[in-house]
Amino acid sequence: MTQTSLLVIGGTGQISAAVVREAHARGSAVTVLNRGSTSSRPLPDGVEQIVADVRDEAATAAAVDGRHFDSVADYLTYTPDQLAQSLRIFADRTDQYVFISSASAYQKPPSRLPIDEATPLHNPWSAYARDKIACEALLRTEHTAGRVPVTVVRPSHTYDETHVPLLGGWTTIDRLRRGAPVALHGDGTSLWALTHSSDFARAFVELLGHPGAIGEAFNITSPELLTWNMIARTLADAAGVTTPTLIHRTTHDLVELEPSWDASLRGDRSHPGVFDTSKLRALAPDWEARVAFADGAREIVAWHDADASRRVVDPEVDASYDRFAGA
Repeated sequence: MTQTSLLVIGGTGQISAAVVREAHARGSAVTVLNRGSTSSRPLPDGVEQIVADVRDEAATAAAVDGRHFDSVADYLTYTPDQLAQSLRIFADRTDQYVFISSASAYQKPPSRLPIDEATPLHNPWSAYARDKIACEALLRTEHTAGRVPVTVVRPSHTYDETHVPLLGGWTTIDRLRRGAPVALHGDGTSLWALTHSSDFARAFVELLGHPGAIGEAFNITSPELLTWNMIARTLADAAGVTTPTLIHRTTHDLVELEPSWDASLRGDRSHPGVFDTSKLRALAPDWEARVAFADGAREIVAWHDADASRRVVDPEVDASYDRFAGA
């Protein structure tokens, strides 16, 4: 990364906050644009904050009037309509518009592994993924026409200390500690990639201002491959549970009992998450993922255990897992 001025749209989310911290630590002039709340993840000293609702086009345009940023990283755009609005505001105010897409946009099920940036984008089960695909199509058109210099980033399952990467969140850890069963899809042996937000951020900032990143898309994922059984048992171990009660149900059965999980399961987690990051490494040869999930899991549990208000058990999720156990 060359020293740069960076505008982060968002800046307090799970991965955007990590990017703000990393870019600021490396000497970038970092500005965040959001609605003003930083209580969950405070901004580092020296980071500028612009308060505006990015969905309010007039207010946002006024807030950045006369400003230019070397890079704009957009963490709050999810649909083509939102993207069209963001481009009207920012296309002429940056030398690099970085769109955060998603690895869930990739073909489900994938026709080949590992999944690289040339893998087709197609996901019939997830509206979120289909919207990201449509956004990428719009960006290709705008970039090809010379109206905005674009970089697309496709993270997979990224987490920090606040995020339990099992469906149901903290409720699953609470169940493991109670000895109650936690259901996993399939036989629990499909492969998955979990990437710590700090590892994502260190890779992400390498793309900022890099001429080789313009007009390109990049996977950012950890090379550590985990099965869902390993993920659950690692979390159990971090929570002090030596013999977790794990049960297995088909994705079909889980979705039939809990339809709201359809997009997460059939649209993402039930398919293998094995990614090729050689394109990223060609631009950032020194990057490597540093946080093993065993360490990340201990961080997650410690953060929740430090404050009782964080250990929220969702009664509906709890009831769903009971239904899975009785199915």
